Amino acid sequence: MRRCAAALALALALALAGCGESEPTPEEEVRTTLTAFSRATAAKDYQALCDRLLAPSLIADLKKIGLPCEIALQQGLGDVKQPRLIVGDVTVKGKRATAEVRTSAEGQAPSRDTIELQETEAGWRISSLTTPAEAGPAP
Repeated sequence: MRRCAAALALALALALAGCGESEPTPEEEVRTTLTAFSRATAAKDYQALCDRLLAPSLIADLKKIGLPCEIALQQGLGDVKQPRLIVGDVTVKGKRATAEVRTSAEGQAPSRDTIELQETEAGWRISSLTTPAEAGPAP
């Protein structure tokens, strides 16, 4: 009888564990996008940045000035060594979001910035890379 009760309890626990899984919140999705952005930047994966992480509006702005996305990022980020991004507060309002971040890189002063994102059919995308905020100490 005890084995049956133990087996039933285990089966119930496993069933309930599956019930706890839910869709990520918009805030979690924004954080996931920013984590992917940080990793792609560190890996100098400009293709991933352009194809999966930057908003179409940002890429269109680059094209207006005559630069393909990958080339613009390579020119802007190519010399950056050991970039680091730490995500702080995330605010989501409808299809727009802002994230307070701390950024640092080897040989550069750390800074606090605000990154703007927009929700697209393909998920959250970065629409503004940085908006200067108050300077802060290194994370």
